[in-house]
Amino acid sequence: MENIKKAYIAGGCFWGMEDLFRVREGILDTEVGYIGGENEKPSYKYHPGHAEGIEITYDSELTSFRDILDYFFRIHNPTTVDQQGNDRGSSYRSAIFIQNEEERITSEEVIEIVNESNRWDGKVVTTLEPISKFWPAEPEHQDYLLRNPNGYTCHFERFDSFK
Repeated sequence: MENIKKAYIAGGCFWGMEDLFRVREGILDTEVGYIGGENEKPSYKYHPGHAEGIEITYDSELTSFRDILDYFFRIHNPTTVDQQGNDRGSSYRSAIFIQNEEERITSEEVIEIVNESNRWDGKVVTTLEPISKFWPAEPEHQDYLLRNPNGYTCHFERFDSFK
């Protein structure tokens, strides 16, 4: 089971990101929740400083952290501070929650590739934050777009791979 790993990212409303990641090759599970904030047991109505994030469980023999980041930078706008689509505030920031030095290095390399591609109008403002406790969101937010197929999302594939 050494090949089963987790990644923690945030890029705006967690529903849309989860919906796109869940079907990617090598992704075993997704869970939406809150990460990087001030309070314990955050909720949708009260999560100061927390980002709406997703915990991605993946098989590293089928996909990699680099592949996850490549897709992450293709499905949300990493150049807007605290905003995705109509959603505004620090809950909607673009962030990668770093678990180790290898992830930090990979994140910095991918951000450099994204910036050099000039596909976005601005430079990446995604923060690299130390991993903190991930708090799963309430049940009604898990798999939200599967249960509400016409629900709001601002996430979609904008580009081909940055590779």
